[in-house]
Amino acid sequence: MGSSHLRPWTAMAIRARLGFVILLSLFFSATLSTALYEDQVGLADWHHKYIGKVKHAVFHTQKTGRKRVVVSTEENVVASLDLRTGFIFWRNVLGKNDHIDQVDIALGKYVVTLSSGGSILRAWNLPDGQMIWESTLPVSTLSKSSLYVLANMNVGKDNLILVFGGSSIHALSSMDGQIVWRKELSIDSLEIQQIFQPHDSDIINAVGFVGSSEFVVYQISYRTGEVMQQSKASFESGFCGEASLVFDNLVVALDASKSSLVSISFKNEVINFHQINLSDLVPDFSGKVTLLPLKFNGMLAIEIASSILLLRVKGANELEFVEKISHPFAFSDALPLSKEQQAFAILQHDESKIHFKVKSDNDLRNEILKETIQMDSQRGNIEKVFINNYIRTDRTHGFRFLVVMEDHSLLLIQQGEIVWSREDGLASIVDSTTSELPVEKEGVSVAEVEHNLFEWLKGHLLKLKGTLMLASPDEVAAIQAIRLKSSEKNKMTRDHNGFRKLIIVLTRAGKVLALHTGDGRVVWSVLLPALRRSETCGNPFALRVYQWQVPHHHAMHENPSVLVVGRCGHGFDAPGIFSIVDSYTGKVQNSLILEHSVSHIMPLPLTDSTEQRLHLIIDAKLQAHLYPKNSDSLKHFFNEMPNIYWYSVEVEKNKIKGYSLESKAELDTAEEYVFQAKELWSIIFPSESEKIAVTATRKMNEIVHTQAKVVADQDVMYKYVSKNILFVATVAPKAAGEIGSATPEEALLYAYLIDTVSGRILHRVCHQGAQGPVHAVVSENWVVYHYFNLRAHRYEMSVIEIYDQSRADNKDVWKLVLGKHNLTAPVSLYSRPDVMVKSQSYFFTHSVKSMAVTATAKGITSKQLLIGTIGDQVLALDKRFLDPRRSVNPTQSEKEEGIIPLTDSLPIVPQSYITHSLQVEGLRSMVTIPAKLESTTLVFSYGVDLFFTRIAPSRTYDSLTEDFSYALLLITIVVLVAAIFVTWALSEKKELKEKWR
Repeated sequence: MGSSHLRPWTAMAIRARLGFVILLSLFFSATLSTALYEDQVGLADWHHKYIGKVKHAVFHTQKTGRKRVVVSTEENVVASLDLRTGFIFWRNVLGKNDHIDQVDIALGKYVVTLSSGGSILRAWNLPDGQMIWESTLPVSTLSKSSLYVLANMNVGKDNLILVFGGSSIHALSSMDGQIVWRKELSIDSLEIQQIFQPHDSDIINAVGFVGSSEFVVYQISYRTGEVMQQSKASFESGFCGEASLVFDNLVVALDASKSSLVSISFKNEVINFHQINLSDLVPDFSGKVTLLPLKFNGMLAIEIASSILLLRVKGANELEFVEKISHPFAFSDALPLSKEQQAFAILQHDESKIHFKVKSDNDLRNEILKETIQMDSQRGNIEKVFINNYIRTDRTHGFRFLVVMEDHSLLLIQQGEIVWSREDGLASIVDSTTSELPVEKEGVSVAEVEHNLFEWLKGHLLKLKGTLMLASPDEVAAIQAIRLKSSEKNKMTRDHNGFRKLIIVLTRAGKVLALHTGDGRVVWSVLLPALRRSETCGNPFALRVYQWQVPHHHAMHENPSVLVVGRCGHGFDAPGIFSIVDSYTGKVQNSLILEHSVSHIMPLPLTDSTEQRLHLIIDAKLQAHLYPKNSDSLKHFFNEMPNIYWYSVEVEKNKIKGYSLESKAELDTAEEYVFQAKELWSIIFPSESEKIAVTATRKMNEIVHTQAKVVADQDVMYKYVSKNILFVATVAPKAAGEIGSATPEEALLYAYLIDTVSGRILHRVCHQGAQGPVHAVVSENWVVYHYFNLRAHRYEMSVIEIYDQSRADNKDVWKLVLGKHNLTAPVSLYSRPDVMVKSQSYFFTHSVKSMAVTATAKGITSKQLLIGTIGDQVLALDKRFLDPRRSVNPTQSEKEEGIIPLTDSLPIVPQSYITHSLQVEGLRSMVTIPAKLESTTLVFSYGVDLFFTRIAPSRTYDSLTEDFSYALLLITIVVLVAAIFVTWALSEKKELKEKWR
């Protein structure tokens, strides 16, 4: 009887346990995949390596070993590239200010680089790029530096490397970098033009100018550095500083007026000058001449107007015209083919074609090689060319051309074909924005992504074997291939999670490229015509890229577009440049050079009837120009004009100013879309005690989910949320230099929170013994900034949170529910705010390059701080570690709230690096992009390299991971359901037996 009462409870217990097992299996299926395994790297992220615009190149094509070319770039990168594929064998990125002056190869096994104005010489191992030695050279004055590695300069088994920098010549051992001898040429304003070694001689010749009128020749023993002979002579008309070595005893220079050539011959301490009038060569010559650096024996290249003249030097005062070349063009350096013969290449651009010519000094009238290839017009003109030769099977000379294009791309051309190309302009991104992909139309691409039932089952069975660790290595590879093949991350349409987007980037070369977030491939690229050098714009400069039109109502029929802004020069008073580019196709819709300058750009939260976003362009005269120029945008702008304010930071003047706009009635101007700025306030920092180090403000598109913050004991604090908060950090003038430039007593760092509408300083704090560099990020109601503490000899991070006390009486939940509160009441920024500030400081291990904060679609997910470290990695740090309310012994209610116990330093967990073990070389900036999925943030980091990933600061609480094992879940459910039925049948059978007893 008793047992019959227990049976229902037993059955319920069995069902409860089975339900618990089901829930537990669901939990583990959903959570075990949160860790990142080796085979998952690359599924949701990508990393692309670049080197930047090539400045120097040296070929290494010996019969044994890999054929490679060693290059140095404007991004301070020295790299070794595979000549067959363009693949990077190795590369080393030097410091930001360690500019590479020259590169060469010594002893056939060392890559030698000269950098930092001739003050640092390094040797790298040619096969793997490991640094062999480094030498620091004492340079008294900064001037043109030169590196010379001559093969026949042997001292024992060593080769000497000559370095000229400042006013001294150094000879170093190529084996260990030790200085063998040093010669100081103690002549004021000396500028050495060339250092060379005459054939079969133990003497080094150094030729140059002293001031603007004297020519000097030094003959130096390369074994001891002793000056064997010194000659000097003056030229009445003077020199402009440009010279070209034509022969071992003949230099051709330009006179001070740049209208005549001066032939300078020197032999046996005798220096002779011969002035050559260009009118004898060019009958209609007028204007000035530019001497081009053509390093070819017996040849000279000069630029007159828009043409290039190739001249052959026959004697001290005799020149012969060889050829006339029109722009655009490029010359290579001389390439020795044999002891008696050398060659050089001339490349000429003709619309979409490039003509290649190789000439020999034996016959300058004819060409050894003449080829023509088609070139993509979006690469621009040729900027540089490097030439290398090889021996064909018929024993004739073949040639390779390493070509640097206007868009900073690098190409290898051989036998009239492009062997490989590299999009190295992506190493110099100046700005970026994002664009949504097209909406997927019904019936399109569904069949492309669906698999038949057999393939589906096969794939999930393989995944099941992988989960149970029963898969063979071949099956593991097959699983990886299935994942990549079935992944929809590379489709050219939007996805419901918002992971697939286009990243629109603007490079320093003025090129706009669209990158797919799935794999980082270039979808389209365009070299903007307005940002190319022309007669109307001689020195274009790319500034920013903004979203211009984002169609929502007609997303199926209209394409979004971006606005690219630039300048015709680096000055703030230079004319501005506008280009509007289609985000889907890269087609330039409009391009123009503005009549006014561009000093400040303000995207407004307003659109016209065609969904074009309104922008205000502030020029150097503090006039605001409204774009787009149409009546509809003007109408929307007038409605919001009283609420538009902005500020300017004048770092040189140590001043911050705030402005509004004057109405049209107060202005005397006929221009309908031009408004005058009205200064409202200014803050001048005392220059004797403070210097502006950095400023930071909130993102204009940042979404704050709620103003209320529930703290311990069910108390409520209200964030002071304002898009007008400006963070300013100033340092003492003595501490404005590098770390250690000031003592702890001299170093001060001030942090300000300023309201940019009223100019009111909301908060100010002083850090004693602290100095920069300072990095800061502002989000919601808080700011985090990083600096160096001289007293503790450690880096620090401080956090400031600001709260609104005027709403402190809204702590009754029923008032919030019933709407009887003042949270929606209008607030004037001119009224004195009642604020409360909380702050805290922590030690931090790393130096920082940049900082950012995660952003999500609704602002609900917890924030993470993204920190670009000095090691070029990106660290994700939970904002809870930077909570100013942390205490050593938090109360129970604070623990329930999630307050972490206070420690003096911030923890760095290796798993928190979102770049894993990768390095984003030359890291400059990080961009966070909200996905449609609230839990997820997309992160794009760029420098010399590009890195993209997606992170979930609070884990993926609103979705299942991509590698969730549906097959395992299905099998588990089937087994559990079968177990329930079997258990039920056994229970019924047992009950029936007992009833028959």
